[in-house]
Amino acid sequence: MLEDGSHGSAPVTRKSRSRLRRERDKQRMRERVLDAARELFAVHGYEAVTMRKIAERIEYTTTMIYQHFPDKETLIREIVAHDFQSFGQEFRRCAQIADPIARILAMARVFVDFGVQHPNHYRLMFMSPPSSEMKEANLAAIQADPAQDVYTFFKAAIEEAMRKGLLRPELDDAELLVQSLWSGMHGVVSLHIAKGRDPWIEWRSLDRISSLLVELLLRGLKKD
Repeated sequence: MLEDGSHGSAPVTRKSRSRLRRERDKQRMRERVLDAARELFAVHGYEAVTMRKIAERIEYTTTMIYQHFPDKETLIREIVAHDFQSFGQEFRRCAQIADPIARILAMARVFVDFGVQHPNHYRLMFMSPPSSEMKEANLAAIQADPAQDVYTFFKAAIEEAMRKGLLRPELDDAELLVQSLWSGMHGVVSLHIAKGRDPWIEWRSLDRISSLLVELLLRGLKKD
């Protein structure tokens, strides 16, 4: 206790707690804004969504949103950077797999899992016509962290499999192979997002569908 009868650390502790609480509240608000914007962009397109519409979705004022994001371009840049970073982090878990074929299989499963677990992320990243702002945001995210370039990650595994003689020799176009694999996986995810709850189809489990598709694709690629 100090001479004036106060406890020296108490005021600092209260201020620290108050500051932490404000930071948590600020972060929660930012996340709500990002989630609402991501969903609206994915459903209606970047051009059709205004900051006012985002504010209305989460029952905030437009002024409050502008306190965190000065304009819509800043908002889409943060969404793209965040989503591609999350996507890239999932893929980096596969980097330690030595066998390139096994790595490709693991990456395919990660791709499908991410799309199913984060449908709004996936819609915005791969199912929405990109505006010029979104294209610039994608490029900025990859330039800031090249490890987020999942396409290159897939291509590297394909090229390693080719160098090791694991693929059919006539399949010598790595770009074509990775684009074909990507198209197959995208088909599984986008079909699940768009039609996965339709009752008129007896859907098999997504895990079985994606596993069989990748197995068939790889079977066609691998050398006998």
